[in-house]
Amino acid sequence: MTGGSTEVSGGRSRRERVRAGTVEEIKHAALGLIVEHGSANLRFTDIARSMGMTPPAMYRYFADRDELLTALVADSYDSLSDALTATRDTVSPDDLDGRFLATCTGYRTWAQRNPERFALIFGSPVPGYAAPPEGPTVVAGRRAMEHMVELVADTAERGRLGSPLVPDAEEAMMLAWATVHGFVALEAYGHFAALGQEAADRLFTVQARLAARTAGLAPPADQP
Repeated sequence: MTGGSTEVSGGRSRRERVRAGTVEEIKHAALGLIVEHGSANLRFTDIARSMGMTPPAMYRYFADRDELLTALVADSYDSLSDALTATRDTVSPDDLDGRFLATCTGYRTWAQRNPERFALIFGSPVPGYAAPPEGPTVVAGRRAMEHMVELVADTAERGRLGSPLVPDAEEAMMLAWATVHGFVALEAYGHFAALGQEAADRLFTVQARLAARTAGLAPPADQP
């Protein structure tokens, strides 16, 4: 074992671990500022100030604001994908209807617990920012959105897929996602606050059933 910055642990040197830790700290600080001021006003100077760094030091970790935003968007999609997988896998693979409802519920719960990430990837576009056309945000986004595709494909393989409301399969799945997303987005921005939690939960279950029917899936059964 060598000392100093060349010490290796878990395949990474001490310097690499310190750098990775600082990168995560920058991301965390940026998300905090997005919560307070919105993504449109995200600036290196504000992030650096909140961390006790100088603005020029930020450029050692990210080339510019857009590179940082790209990392945050990709991380957010990965977080969503992990949440959908975890929620779906709480239901038996044989319970296809239940797995669909669990996936929809996971999407809603993730949005409720991560409002800043939800707004970042599904809210208003950040002025002046364009994600790389084939960069990490695209890869992560596809991974997150493939959950519904996989559920429909699994249902079809088992011979349990009905007739979707839209003949084209890809369009049907997009419409199903839009059906769920529309409810989640309205709820995320406070438009269902007057309903109360019990009513919102009940309406969401109905919305998930509509989404299932759109994609040719049987309406999910109520969960205990």
